[in-house]
Amino acid sequence: MLTPDLPSASAPDTGLRPPVPDPRQGSADNLRGAGLMMLSMAAFICNDTLMKAVTQSLPLYESVAIRGGMVLALMLLVARRRGGVRLRVPRADLWPLVLRTAADIASTVLYLVALRQMALADISAIMQALPLAVTLAAALVFGERLGWRRLLAIGIGFLGVLLILRPGTGAFDRWSAVALVSMLLIVLRDIATRRCSARLASSGIAFYAALAVMLTGFVLGTGESWRVPTAAEFALLLAAALFLTVGYITAVATMRVGEISFVAPFRYSSLVWAVLLGLAVFGDWPDPWTWAGSLLVVGAGIYTILREGRLRGRS
Repeated sequence: MLTPDLPSASAPDTGLRPPVPDPRQGSADNLRGAGLMMLSMAAFICNDTLMKAVTQSLPLYESVAIRGGMVLALMLLVARRRGGVRLRVPRADLWPLVLRTAADIASTVLYLVALRQMALADISAIMQALPLAVTLAAALVFGERLGWRRLLAIGIGFLGVLLILRPGTGAFDRWSAVALVSMLLIVLRDIATRRCSARLASSGIAFYAALAVMLTGFVLGTGESWRVPTAAEFALLLAAALFLTVGYITAVATMRVGEISFVAPFRYSSLVWAVLLGLAVFGDWPDPWTWAGSLLVVGAGIYTILREGRLRGRS
């Protein structure tokens, strides 16, 4: 990382002064980052919508395998334009990568299984608890300190998840449990990612994940009756692969533009996209309990992000 040269106490005064930061540039970066975050969330939800639609007729694992092959090809194309994919895995990173890849495979499969049966907004609402769960897991695994305010926010967020799931009632079924397990596996994936050193390239991590998911589709698909997709189904899978690739790329870009404390809360725009697309495509509308739970989860998540940003600013 490059740092500006600061004048020492004994340096002669040359009459030159460092440029004053332009607050308008920071504001523009924040707005650009927020736009990229919303684009990323929209792309992921569009992918989910297309996969939910195509798997109503095409076998699930066949869909996963075909989309996975398309995503892998698109990622290699993008990586080639950026200098290629670095596939070398340092020995110390082997087991964290294996754990991350296994968690990624399981979470992807379980998410798609639940997505076929659940309303898009309902499963998206459950996934909104992911940042809170990752924050709590990081504190438990890495010893990161959490003050009582953030712990209270996490507790409120999990209360919101309980409102969405409503265990013990008819609203809580096995598909809700599958979605919850998928979310917890994503937490495990993210924790395993943090165990990887900087020597393991991000492009390599993404390549191995995409390859593993595609191969899993082929393996699990041996129990299905595969058929040649229709032109419409193939078009849906191609569009899903394009949206998923855009989501991956823009998700990385959001962390490089603007202030994280400003940009990160816009990740919750995915719930808006899920509600709108769920209503437009499938005619689904969340019930009042899901709305109430979502408000608690999103509110707690935004507070946690802003609180963390404020603490970083103090340090």
